[in-house]
Amino acid sequence: MNVPAPIPPMPGEPAPLHFQVRLRAGRQRSVHLHHPWIYSGAVAEIEGHPEARAGDLGRIVSATGEVLGIAMVHPEATLVARMLVWGEQPIGAEWVRARVADAAAWRAGLVEAGWEACRLINAEGDGLPGLIVDRYGDWLVVQCLTRGMVHLQPWWLPALLEAFQPRGLLERPPRGPREAGLERQTAALWGALPPATLLVGEAQRRYLVDLLRGQKTGFYLDQRENRSRVGELARGRRVLDAYAYTGGFAVAAGVGGAREVVAIESSPVAAAGIREHWTANHLPAERLEVVRGSVPRVLRSDDRSYDLIVLDPPPFSRRRGHREHAARAYKDVNLWALRRLRRGGLLVTFSCSQQVGGALFQKIVFAAASDAGLRLQWVARLGAARDHPVHLDHPQGEYLTGLLLRALEGGA
Repeated sequence: MNVPAPIPPMPGEPAPLHFQVRLRAGRQRSVHLHHPWIYSGAVAEIEGHPEARAGDLGRIVSATGEVLGIAMVHPEATLVARMLVWGEQPIGAEWVRARVADAAAWRAGLVEAGWEACRLINAEGDGLPGLIVDRYGDWLVVQCLTRGMVHLQPWWLPALLEAFQPRGLLERPPRGPREAGLERQTAALWGALPPATLLVGEAQRRYLVDLLRGQKTGFYLDQRENRSRVGELARGRRVLDAYAYTGGFAVAAGVGGAREVVAIESSPVAAAGIREHWTANHLPAERLEVVRGSVPRVLRSDDRSYDLIVLDPPPFSRRRGHREHAARAYKDVNLWALRRLRRGGLLVTFSCSQQVGGALFQKIVFAAASDAGLRLQWVARLGAARDHPVHLDHPQGEYLTGLLLRALEGGA
């Protein structure tokens, strides 16, 4: 009999304040408007305790000494502070439990029959900057994106265990650009390690998730509702899932009744995962074709046409200086996809590059449609699933934008 590990005690005292950050005159407006980020250009001076570490908490004050709030402070970074509270309030057991309880209450109202995986904590969107927590069945997977959240682990770890009662809690290091000095490893923070492969349900679909090595925390949970929409649209259609990874959209189309699904994937490991997912959902093998290779090359060389195309590429831009490159890449891949789309067909296209927001992405796709000689109906704007909330005063938290478009008969 396996005895659950005891939940570690939460510190009785709140986290100490080791910094005071004084803003320049006239630079407190964004803080008053509850924007959670403070950049170095707004800062006049930073005073630090001798024991202060980057990421420790600090008091944010205006040029006249008004206390504006408490933040995680990284004095050497461009993004100096991430706000936790506005005004004076201790960051301790009561505050952390309240944030986790609020996040849990929102998800409780969203979980539908068949959901076995969802996002529980969405960083700034849930008032816990830099903390990502996803549930996969009986396991929680955490990513700490800031050193400040690493320092607050003695508070949030027991709060998560009390609220969600998992069998185990695993930490995964973030991929891509990260805060300076943030070095984390995959490790069990509490309880049992998950199995090598976990089968999780998502509505009528089943996905095999590798929590130790899979993308993000194991899977693309942000696309769950968009997968369901693709499934609803796929019946009787020939579907192309470009940038398929392990076939999230391909399986959704197959379960939804697509007559044929073509999935493009460059990674041999991910391509094998597409077939495994297809089999796990008891779908006929003859309705799936997996094409190995890069999406632009395949779209140029494959002259077949499709009734429904899904474009979900990796981020073409992670930094502001790469914005033009990203715009060209998005236009190119959308242009070739539109050239493979039948008149009356549907394109589901996404950008997950934070530097390419909804307005710019719409212009890029419009330009691609013009070059392809197509007129498109804009059917719906798409985004991350509802368990990935974003604060209205923090638009930078919206990274996934998408469009559902219909190619009109008659071309341009």
